[in-house]
Amino acid sequence: VSQRTTTGCEKTTLKPMSEIVLSPESINRFRSRYRELFGSVASTDALYESVGAGRRFLGMEHWLPLFHDGLATLLDYLPTASISLDHDIEESVGARFEMVRDYYEARRAVTAAQAKGTDLDNGMIYNPIHPGALYIETDELLKLLSDRTVSAFRAFAATDLGLEDDAGGRLGHDFADVRARPNENVYEAFVAHVRAEQLAGRRVVLACTSAGSRARLKGVLKDHHFTSFVDADSWPDALKAPHGTVAAISVVLERGFVTKDIALITEQDLLGDRLIRSGRKRRKAEAFIAEASQLSENDLVVHIEHGIGRFETLETLTVGGAPHDCLRVIYYGNDKLFVPVENIEVLSRFGSETTGVQLDKLGGAAWQARKAKLKERIRDMAEQLINIAALRQLKEAPAFIPPEGLYDEFCARFPYAETDDQLRAISDCIDDLGKGKPMDRLICGDVGFGKTEVALRSAFTAAMTGMQVAVVVPTTLLARQHFKTFSERLVGFPLRIAQLSRLVAAKDAERVKAGLADGTVDIVVGTHALLAQSVSLKNLGLLIVDEEQHFGVAHKERLKQMRAEVHVLTLSATPIPRTLQMALTGVRDMSIIATPPVDRLAVRTFVLPFDGVVIREAILRERFRGGQTFYVVPRLADIDGVITRLKDL
Repeated sequence: VSQRTTTGCEKTTLKPMSEIVLSPESINRFRSRYRELFGSVASTDALYESVGAGRRFLGMEHWLPLFHDGLATLLDYLPTASISLDHDIEESVGARFEMVRDYYEARRAVTAAQAKGTDLDNGMIYNPIHPGALYIETDELLKLLSDRTVSAFRAFAATDLGLEDDAGGRLGHDFADVRARPNENVYEAFVAHVRAEQLAGRRVVLACTSAGSRARLKGVLKDHHFTSFVDADSWPDALKAPHGTVAAISVVLERGFVTKDIALITEQDLLGDRLIRSGRKRRKAEAFIAEASQLSENDLVVHIEHGIGRFETLETLTVGGAPHDCLRVIYYGNDKLFVPVENIEVLSRFGSETTGVQLDKLGGAAWQARKAKLKERIRDMAEQLINIAALRQLKEAPAFIPPEGLYDEFCARFPYAETDDQLRAISDCIDDLGKGKPMDRLICGDVGFGKTEVALRSAFTAAMTGMQVAVVVPTTLLARQHFKTFSERLVGFPLRIAQLSRLVAAKDAERVKAGLADGTVDIVVGTHALLAQSVSLKNLGLLIVDEEQHFGVAHKERLKQMRAEVHVLTLSATPIPRTLQMALTGVRDMSIIATPPVDRLAVRTFVLPFDGVVIREAILRERFRGGQTFYVVPRLADIDGVITRLKDL
C-alpha cells in the first residue's frame, strides 16, 4: 500500500504443475507396468526411454494409470453429495466414449501395421492403453451413481440410466421450424404461441440477452400488434406480472422451459442461436498515469513543464509540519524534482523506445524550444485540416434515417450478440448517414471482428431510403462471399441485390449494368469491374469499399470521383499508412472494432513428428465441428499419394 519495500526475497522456485511426479518409485512403476502390457520394448520407443531417464515426455499423461497405484474420481472427493444430471447425459456419455474408442482402435491399427512393417510413413512408436484404464466407462458410472441421490433434468421421462426422479420441467417451444419456412413470420408465430400458453393457464416470461435486445424485441413485436409487455428486473418481479401479459426479463439463458404454471421463452428460441458475451467497461487510455502504483522504478516520464525525466521512487516529505507523498523524478545532472501525488496529472508516460533517451535539464530551454516547434507544426497541420473539413461541411449528401420497425427486425436477424465496439461503430455510421453531410468513415478491425455487419446495417439504411448502394471488393471470391451474405440477410425485404465480377456471365453482367443504370438494382456487390467507365448508377447514395489497401492507383482515382457527393464507408483490417494517417488526423472519421467476438480462440500452432492418427483426429474433429481443413503439400507430385493416404486414414 505504501509502495515501500518491507522484506527482501532472495529467490523463489516455481515448479511445473502435473498429475505425474517423476520420482524413482513412479518411474519404476511405469517401466514394469509398461513391459507387462506391451512386452519387450523397442530401443526407438521415445516415451519409455524419456521416462526411464527421468525426463518428461510430451503427452505422457495418456499413460497416467501406469504411474499410480490407482486413480481417484471427482466423486471420491464428494462422498455424500447429491448429483443432478443434464438432460443430454445419455447422448453425451455415449458420444464421448464412441469418440475415445474410435481413437483407440485407430491407434491400435497403426501400431499393428508398424509391427508388421506395413506402415512405413509413421515412425513414432505409440502403444495405447485401454480406455477403461483412463476413463470412467458407462457401467462404472452407473455403479458410482447407484448409492447417490440423483435427479435428472431431461426432455422426456424415461432414461437409459434408469433414473426415475424428474425435476418437473420440459424444454420449451423452439421456433426453428417456423424460421425454416420463408412464407411464415416468426413474430406472428410467437404471438399465437403466447396466447395458446395463456389460455392453458400458464404465465409467459420472455428472457432477452440484454436490456437493449429486450427493447428491440418489444419494438418489433409492437409492429405485429402485440403490446402486452411488462418489464421485470428480477425473477420474482416476472412472477408477479399481471395475468394476460408477458414479463420481459433481461437474463442470459440458451433455451426456454415449460412447467405446470410457467412458460419461459428465450431470445434464442425465437431468433435462433445467439452467442452471448458480457458487456465490458471501456478501458481508459494508458498514456496518462492515474496513480503511483502504475509506475515502476526507472520508468521514463514526461512532465508537462520540465520534459523527460526518470521516475525513481515514492518518497514522503514533511512540508509545513505535515507528511506529503511525492514522486521523485531525476533529471539531467542528477537534479531531483518532487511531484506531489495529488498533482500526478502533470506526468505522462514516455511512449516510445527508452534506450539512448537523453534526460532534459531542469530549467533548461531545450524542452521549451521543442514544445514551441511542435506547436508550430500542429498549427500548420490544423490549418490544412480546417480547410479540408470546411470543404466537406459545405457539401451536401442525402440524409438516411433507418426505417422504424423494419430496421429492428433486420438487426434481430444477426445471430450473435454485438460487441461493444461493434455497436459503437454501427451507431457512428447511422449517425453520419443521417446528418445530411457526406460520410467518409474508416472501420478498422481484425478479420472476423464484425466489420461486415456494420456495412450491412449501413447498406440496409441507405437502400430502404430508396438510394443505391455499391459494395466494392478486391477479389472475386470476396465478392461472391459478400453477395451470399447480403442475399441471405436481406431475404424478404423489397430490395434487389446483384453481383458484378468476372465470374458473372456476360449476359447476366449486361442485365446488372442495365439495372444499375435504370435504378432497379438497389445493392450491387462487385470487384473493380464496378469501377469501369461503362458502369453508371442512377442514384448512388452509399459506397462501401472493403480492403481498400488492395486497390491500385487507377482504381483509387475512380473511387475519389465516385466519392464526391456520396457517403463512403471503408472497411479494413490493415489500412495503408495514408488512410490510417487521414483517419487519425481527423480528415476521415474512424471507428475501431478491437473487441474479439465471443468464443474467438487464439490460433494454436503445434510442431510434431508425422503421425497419421493425430492427422486423422484433427481432420475428423474439424469435420464434426462443421469446419474446413486445408492440407498443404509442398510438391505437386505428392498430392495423389497424400489423397490416398488421407482416404485410408
